[in-house]
Amino acid sequence: MAAMMIVCKPLAWRRGGIGALFAAGFRRCNVGRFVGFHSRTGKTESVGRLRARSCSRSAAGPELLVSYLEAESTGIVVFGINRPQSKNAISRNLVEMMAAAMEEVKSDNNVRTVILRSEVPGIFCAGADLKERAKMDPSEVGPFVSKARSLINELGGTQRLPRTVGVALAKELIFSGRVVDGIEAKAIGLVSHVVEQNEAGDAAYHQALSLAKEFLPQGPIAVRLAKLAINQGIEVDLKTGLEIEEACYAQVIPTKDRVEGLNAFKEKRLPRYTGE
Repeated sequence: MAAMMIVCKPLAWRRGGIGALFAAGFRRCNVGRFVGFHSRTGKTESVGRLRARSCSRSAAGPELLVSYLEAESTGIVVFGINRPQSKNAISRNLVEMMAAAMEEVKSDNNVRTVILRSEVPGIFCAGADLKERAKMDPSEVGPFVSKARSLINELGGTQRLPRTVGVALAKELIFSGRVVDGIEAKAIGLVSHVVEQNEAGDAAYHQALSLAKEFLPQGPIAVRLAKLAINQGIEVDLKTGLEIEEACYAQVIPTKDRVEGLNAFKEKRLPRYTGE
């Protein structure tokens, strides 16, 4: 089995709207998650054409592969974590590489979705690199965690998990440290999709890619502001949430994309959004 989770993070970067997918491994399952970024690099794979760039090499090869997909997948970028010796544990070096890659992504208005996946079969990420953490001075730990949290939306489990699965179940999982498989994760609302695993072990990635392609033709400004409204609105009462939605929609009204959407509907054709 393979599982796919979607988590949306609001973006206020330039004109484009972005989503990102994480492909992970829960025992027999692969898990994907969604966050939001921008990018412009790539490598060659079986899906479409793409260009590749790698960041920082280890004995097993590049620790981070940044893939800019082309052809029918243009607008999708793949970040591939490749630290098999550490089960893709998050190190300071990996955080720095991801930060640099994301800075590059932010400046590219052509990118709509980023997929974060593992290049190591059967593993997504073991969490923090505890061997490295043990060597850190206590004064270094706080800044490292803060920087990692700014890049990886799913850090901060004591706050995010209760909002996803409820307080009681979040306490049970956190206090026990229990590992859940993809089927249970889907049942408790922790992941959005569960699909049959394939021989290559990358079923979650292909599910993520399929979802990313569904997002590509949508208006980037509207998508970005919808994410902003959802993520900010869920933290407040309904009245305030509706005010946030209204404020976000007000930013869509003067855009060329809104007019293009109306014209396309009137002319019974597909819209051609430009992010303006």
